[in-house]
Amino acid sequence: MSNEPKLMEAVLLAPERETIQWKQMLSLAALYGSIVIGWIAYQNYQPKLLVQFHFDDFTFLLTLAQAVILVVTPPLAGKIGDRYRFEQGHRIPVITAGISFASMVFMAVAFTLFTNPGEVFRWILPVLIVFWLIAMSIFTSPALSTMELFSPVDKLPRAMAILTIVANLIYAVEPVIVDIIDYIGAPLTFMSGGAVVFVSGLALKKNSLTLFALHEEKKDESPAAIPVEEKSSYGFIFFMGVVLGTATTVLFNLFPDLLEAKVGMLFNGWQGKIILVNILVLSALISWPVSNLVNKYGLEKSFWISFALIMASMLSIFVFQSTVVVFVMMVVFTAAFTSLSVSSLPMAIQRASFHDKVFCVGIFFSGVALPDGILETIQAF
Repeated sequence: MSNEPKLMEAVLLAPERETIQWKQMLSLAALYGSIVIGWIAYQNYQPKLLVQFHFDDFTFLLTLAQAVILVVTPPLAGKIGDRYRFEQGHRIPVITAGISFASMVFMAVAFTLFTNPGEVFRWILPVLIVFWLIAMSIFTSPALSTMELFSPVDKLPRAMAILTIVANLIYAVEPVIVDIIDYIGAPLTFMSGGAVVFVSGLALKKNSLTLFALHEEKKDESPAAIPVEEKSSYGFIFFMGVVLGTATTVLFNLFPDLLEAKVGMLFNGWQGKIILVNILVLSALISWPVSNLVNKYGLEKSFWISFALIMASMLSIFVFQSTVVVFVMMVVFTAAFTSLSVSSLPMAIQRASFHDKVFCVGIFFSGVALPDGILETIQAF
């Protein structure tokens, strides 16, 4: 039996839009925010739980497993998401399954910590950690790929700016979130994390299905609407992910200590973490105007300019000792990082063929995860 009717339905469920669908984008931003908070909770409690349950010797293996999972799982989830796009007209089943799985793991960890089963949990813990990583990876790429359904192509940078603002502001208040997490304790943290991910995912599903339903009546239109197939730029998409991932890894892992030593004196001895918070807040504040510049100059030109500035500013910050030069390069890095954040994923979506949209988003996030995975594995070793 021909797949043409299903393919036709998939095409018509995502027609060209003239404006950003704000209800759906805000739902996606809420889900993305819950993912970021979930990662903060995971990174805060994973080392503590490993120490508490005497898994110190497994730190390297779990860090290596985390790196492999975060690099390998997104493309696999993308493949499954693309298959559902054509079988059912949308990728919601993959997103729902991943969110449900992640929420169940959150609750399982909370339950075991509440009941404190002792030696039994000692061997459940690493399994739950691996399952949690897989679950989060399964739905993240398909969920973020829905951005192309909620925004016209020429406004994708603006849509991405919304997600960038949400992520940067949450990471900026990470110390406050960590204090709250430490105050309420591990069981309530994981229970709350599961609830937040589930509710935000449910909101995205509800709003997205409503959007799809608005175009059900068009499914019998002519097959001429099916776009001409173009080959995806897999290598370039992965490269863009690696560039963004490298900048993010350097910003969060290497810059705090380096900037504290080189420019901290300009701000009355600010600690590196405070400097990082200010970079993230500034990036969030300029995300929207930067997205307008990206729209004006185009995705490709914006990406290459951002790439050149990112490389030059990072190298300068590492090499030069002049406080003034390092400060100027820090500002340049912040602007370039913001531009890279709002242009790279939309460009990855643009470079993906119609049949590989979610898979290519998975490849992009695989590239994003690679630099951090390498650095954390080396540090754990």
